[in-house]
Amino acid sequence: MALAFDEFGRPFIILKEQEQKTRLRGLDAQKANISAGRAVARILRTSLGPKGMDKMLQSPDGDVTITNDGATILEQMDVDNQIAKLMVELSRSQDYEIGDGTTGVVVMAGALLEQAEKLLERGIHPIRVAEGYEMASRIAVENLERIANKFDFGVTNLEPLIQTCMTTLSSKIVNRCKHSLAEIAVKAVLAVADLERKDVNLDLIKVEGKVGGKLEDTELIYGIVVDKDMSHPQMPKQIEDAKIAILTCPFEPPKPKTKHKVDIDTVEKFQTLRKQEQQYFDDMVQKCKDVGATLVICQWGFDDEANHLLMHRNLPAVRWVGGVELELIAIATGGRIVPRFQELTTEKLGKAGLVREKSFGTTKDRMLYIEHCANSRAVTIFIRGGNKMMIEETKRSLHDALCVARNLIRNNSIVYGGGSAEISCSVAVEAAADRYPGVEQYAIRAFADALDSIPMALAENSGLQPIETLSAVKSQQIKENNPHYGIDCNDVGTNDMCEQNVFEALIGKQQQILLATQVVKMILKIDDVISPSDF
Repeated sequence: MALAFDEFGRPFIILKEQEQKTRLRGLDAQKANISAGRAVARILRTSLGPKGMDKMLQSPDGDVTITNDGATILEQMDVDNQIAKLMVELSRSQDYEIGDGTTGVVVMAGALLEQAEKLLERGIHPIRVAEGYEMASRIAVENLERIANKFDFGVTNLEPLIQTCMTTLSSKIVNRCKHSLAEIAVKAVLAVADLERKDVNLDLIKVEGKVGGKLEDTELIYGIVVDKDMSHPQMPKQIEDAKIAILTCPFEPPKPKTKHKVDIDTVEKFQTLRKQEQQYFDDMVQKCKDVGATLVICQWGFDDEANHLLMHRNLPAVRWVGGVELELIAIATGGRIVPRFQELTTEKLGKAGLVREKSFGTTKDRMLYIEHCANSRAVTIFIRGGNKMMIEETKRSLHDALCVARNLIRNNSIVYGGGSAEISCSVAVEAAADRYPGVEQYAIRAFADALDSIPMALAENSGLQPIETLSAVKSQQIKENNPHYGIDCNDVGTNDMCEQNVFEALIGKQQQILLATQVVKMILKIDDVISPSDF
């Protein structure tokens, strides 16, 4: 460790408690970092593409997650190494920004690190490698712009959007009914999208799941589904043209905030108190009736007495509805959330064409559907599936599809999938390398080789001969100068991704290349790692 001597030859300490710290420096540090990054990428490599495998992760408290989504795998893996944590951050930022391509971005970064290691062994300085990568990533992003196609979609012509969402869903467990799920995702996004501003607020799309039924029963509801039932079993199960009072105040007599004690020493006093309480409830229920409400949705509980009164006064009610759901109901029905009974007015009621309670199977599970709302800007996707893990995975897959649809509304450029975009960029970067003199040229060529790793992984996961398939597709692209050729993972019989309808959003691909390059640059610039030792 670092020991220094003063002019009299006495040693003095620069690092405190240095015997408890380990230190890697120079090339050793870079190699250790690179191997950590590659280890993470190797885990995700097998789950890339339509034939990718799934991972099963068990959390410390015994919850099991089965998933194909790169970001989820890395979140749950509980990584300890600092560099591996950078890879987790990388897939998380791809997930936040784009929502799709979280596996590809880590595989890409792993391949770049692998190529960088070879260059470092030849004695090329890491900064030169990083600069070369930066130049190459710019060339690749420009090339993507060049080969991208714009497509037009309208409210009537949804097919292009659905095709792109199907590409995302084809690598997930749910690929057997990807068309119906892609359609649901696209319709949900278009229902809440603001097409003038090209903006989509995904918070307005609520994804609910219920175990039971089959995946094909998944449906899109133009309204809200609440996992609650009517507070009294004899209340009507279906209300048409409902006027909804949305309350955040409890149906209970007010309690003084301070400590209090009521002395009751005669029966009369007790009767008066009881009458007073009943009067409170009467007033509350009457207020709701006067305003014209036909359904009350309350954030808190009611007394049994209030429940009984509501039942008698023919005012159906739902209790214990969560805050987020209340907000969504308010958005959907155009109502206002009312914090005090005194403030209830007719203008603050929400309107819905139909409120119905639906029960599932033989269980006691019931849910409340609020449909045909005044403002259908809030929708719900209701997922059914065989078990809890399946539903969770379907939720994650749908989240990816929703994000892809949102990205296409923001920017309707697409590139072709199946590794065709990466092969095209690789060819372009390789060709551009000759224009750069100096050491960076090696790094640019290495970047081109690294881009090939994604189509290679796709071929490998599909059980094809990786090198043979890749070189055949690459030579076909160069010969015919057509960037639509990719790896035929599904064995359709054609390499043309345009015919196979495999599309990806352009901004997703660009983001992948830029993010992967940034992380690799960051890792290459580290030449000294000081960490507390393990023992």
